[in-house]
Amino acid sequence: MLELSILGFLAEQPLHGYELKERIKALTGHVRPVSDGALYPAITRLTTAGLLDQRTEPGASAAPRRILALTAKGREELLARLRDPKQTEITDHVRFNTVLAFLRHLPARHEQAAVLRRRLDFLQAPTSFFYDSGRPVRAEEADDLFRQGMLRVARATGEAERAWLREALEVLERSE
Repeated sequence: MLELSILGFLAEQPLHGYELKERIKALTGHVRPVSDGALYPAITRLTTAGLLDQRTEPGASAAPRRILALTAKGREELLARLRDPKQTEITDHVRFNTVLAFLRHLPARHEQAAVLRRRLDFLQAPTSFFYDSGRPVRAEEADDLFRQGMLRVARATGEAERAWLREALEVLERSE
């Protein structure tokens, strides 16, 4: 997810590390904070792999700034990751939002639609936070107020996301 965020934001424009960190933080928020100890090694890995290029320019004060940019190979890697997200990037809500944030970079509408269909298929499978004899527990069956709340909010969120996905797929299919 971190590498996808780095590639995605740098596909939009070159940035220095602090700006990149702030954008990633805004995207993932308090749910998955990014530390320097994770960000800078990821940048180093991507640079070593030839996916990022860096140059130094004078900073606003005395310290020089390292500007990061996506290479052609980095753009291809971004597109490959967007075309075929890992299963956890489909099933995990925060990870899927990261994919969604950069999905516009895929040039073909049918490729964008394929990713949305994977998410919709996942959301249509019956699931719950709680199970009784292997069967998902519904909000109305939960044994306490707090579990009922969790399940009701999850159901409402899921319904809203499924509705949006269907609308988005309709738009994408009309524009092909």
